[in-house]
Amino acid sequence: MSGITSVRRIVARSTVAAIAGAACCLALTAASLPGGVSADRGGVKSIINGSQPTEKYPFMASIPIEAPLAGLKDGNCGAALIDAEWVVTAAHCLDGEIGSFAEGTVRIGSDKRTSGGTVRDIAQVFMSPDYAQGQPNQNDIALVRLDRPVKNKPIAIAEAAGAPGTDTRILGFGITKTNEDPGKWKMSKKLRELDTVRGDVADCGPGYAGDTRLCTLSQTPDAMACNGDSGGPQIQRGSAGRWELIGVTSGPGAQSPSCEKGPGLYTDVTAFGSWITETIAANK
Repeated sequence: MSGITSVRRIVARSTVAAIAGAACCLALTAASLPGGVSADRGGVKSIINGSQPTEKYPFMASIPIEAPLAGLKDGNCGAALIDAEWVVTAAHCLDGEIGSFAEGTVRIGSDKRTSGGTVRDIAQVFMSPDYAQGQPNQNDIALVRLDRPVKNKPIAIAEAAGAPGTDTRILGFGITKTNEDPGKWKMSKKLRELDTVRGDVADCGPGYAGDTRLCTLSQTPDAMACNGDSGGPQIQRGSAGRWELIGVTSGPGAQSPSCEKGPGLYTDVTAFGSWITETIAANK
């Protein structure tokens, strides 16, 4: 697999994906899967018990997503602007083989899910060549090239994620109340944020966190990312006090009855710095 996939190719991929696969990419937990389908393949989470934004996030982006086989017609994934013409998100958000289909646009810099900000068409998608669905997802990261640049200020990628115990924050437009039926999911109309902390590998379930996957813990009881927050950013304060990107929402950090029980699992964007730099440079 080259890791370079056009939007048409993504949409043209398997249209007969099993509902388990379709649900997985949209962050279903064991309690919210329809028909008793297992969440073992690694779902993604969105922000339950998050709060309204305390500041502006011009780099925050959202990608409209649908999963017809799961009954989801109005979903989304998060993303982060890292260059005037590029956003980074989770690879499973754009994986048609498991039933997740992007509608073809990206909205950048708005605190509203369906209005405001700057909207661009998706020109091309580059998935990590080593991406694979699993428990957890492996190398769950993708780059999206916009059809033309935006004026929004991108977020810088940190040199490295902070040590366990470092304060972080997650952002998303996902659901705020759980529901077993994906067809009844209601994505948040406005952006939500949640203060989190970088966890240790041992704070997640065995085999979840690792060299390229960050364990994430909530600083608020019964709060964590959930359905619809996939691909959204995890950020930390840099040396100058500015936000830096360290992760994208990938899935649950352990087997859990529901999203808010946590922990969360984030792809470590800093571990893919060379791939990101080389991909953007080769496709300017």
